[in-house]
Amino acid sequence: MELTLLGTGAPGGLPRPDCPCAVCATARGGSARATTALLVDDAVLLDLTPGAALAAARAGHSLAGVRQVLLTRPQNGPAVELPPGLPRAGRVPDGQVLTLISGHRVRAVPMDAPGTGYEVTSPTGDRLLYLPQGAAPAGLAEPFPEPYDLVVGDVVGRPDALARLRAVDAVGPATEVVAVHLDHDAPPGAELDRRLAAAGARAVPDGTTLVTGEYLPLPAVPRRTLVTGGARSGKSVEAELRLETFPDVVYVATGGRRDGDGEWAARIGLHRERRPSAWRTEETCEVAELLRADGPPLLIDCLSLWLTDAMDRVDAWDDGRWADGGEKALRARVAELVAAVRETSRTVVAVTNEVGSGVVPATAAGRRFRDELGRLNAAFAAECETVLLVVAGLPVVLRG
Repeated sequence: MELTLLGTGAPGGLPRPDCPCAVCATARGGSARATTALLVDDAVLLDLTPGAALAAARAGHSLAGVRQVLLTRPQNGPAVELPPGLPRAGRVPDGQVLTLISGHRVRAVPMDAPGTGYEVTSPTGDRLLYLPQGAAPAGLAEPFPEPYDLVVGDVVGRPDALARLRAVDAVGPATEVVAVHLDHDAPPGAELDRRLAAAGARAVPDGTTLVTGEYLPLPAVPRRTLVTGGARSGKSVEAELRLETFPDVVYVATGGRRDGDGEWAARIGLHRERRPSAWRTEETCEVAELLRADGPPLLIDCLSLWLTDAMDRVDAWDDGRWADGGEKALRARVAELVAAVRETSRTVVAVTNEVGSGVVPATAAGRRFRDELGRLNAAFAAECETVLLVVAGLPVVLRG
C-alpha cells in the first residue's frame, strides 16, 4: 500500500490565517501544513480539501485514478469544490464495508466523537486505519485480529486513541503511527518530534509518500526517563505526557497521604484529575520492588519524596544518628533503588526536583537533604536513556 499525505494539518491549516501565536509564527516551509487528506494507492481519497489536485501533483501523483472519495468530518460550512473527474464525496455509515473496483476494501469505524474513521485494506492485504481529528475508536474487537500496518490520526489531540488501540493489540511494535491534524496547540519543530517519538509515532511533511512494508527505523521509545525541574516548572505534566499513549500505566505516588492537610489533598486531587482514568495508582515508597517486577510502565512521582521517606526511616535528619550508621543505611537504600533501575525490564518515567541552584539551607539537616537528593538524581540519571530538565514548562534535553 502506498499512502501520500496531501496535507497533515488541522482543518484551518497551519499557520492559521491572522493567528499571532508563536507556533503559527514559526510554521513556515516544511513546518507549514495544509488540511489533512490522504491518497491511498492513487485510488482512494480520504477527506477532500481545497487544492487537493494541486497537492497531489506537487507530490508526483494524480487524482485521475481515484475511485472513491470518503469524508471523515461532518460537512459544516461551504462545500469544497470537487475536482473534475472525481466521484462524488460522501461518508459511509458506521460498520458498513465497501469493496471498490480497485480491489480495496473500506470499512467505516465508529468514533466516540462526530466523524467517521476508515479501515482500508489493500488488494495485497496491507491495512491502514485513518482517524478523524479529535476522535478515537468507539469500540474495538478483543482480541483484535492482527495489528494494523499503518495508523494515521490525531496523536497530539487524542493520545488516548493510541492507548486504546495498543490495549487490544491493534497497534503493535511494527505498526507505523503517523500524527496528522496538527494544529497550533502542538509544540513546534524538534519538540514535536521528541514528544511523538516518546509515543512511538512521528510527523511527516505534507506531500510525503509512505509505503507499507518498507523498512523504516521505528521511533526509539526510551525505556528509562528522568524528568527534573524546579517547583511548578511543569515536570510532572511532562512526565505524564510521555506515557499518555500507553493503555496500562502504574502511577507510583511516593508522597502518601497527610491527614488534616487540605492543601496537600488539593494537590493530589489535581494530579489525579489530570491522569487518564485507566491508570492505576500505587501509594508506596517500595519503588525498587516494583522495578524488579514485570508489568506495565511505571510513572514515579517523585524521587524527592521517596528520599524524604528514606531519610525518615534511618532518622537521617539527626546529626548523631547520621554519623552513627544513618548515612551508611541511606546509601544502601539508594544503591538498591539505582540497581533496580539499571536491571528493570519495565518502561519507567521518574520525576524529581532539581536542587542546589538557589539559597543554601540554613540547617544541617536541610543541607544534608539537598546534597543527598543531588547525589540520588545523578545516580538515577546515569541509568536512564533520556534525561530532561523542565524550565518554565519547556523541556530541555540533557540526554537522549
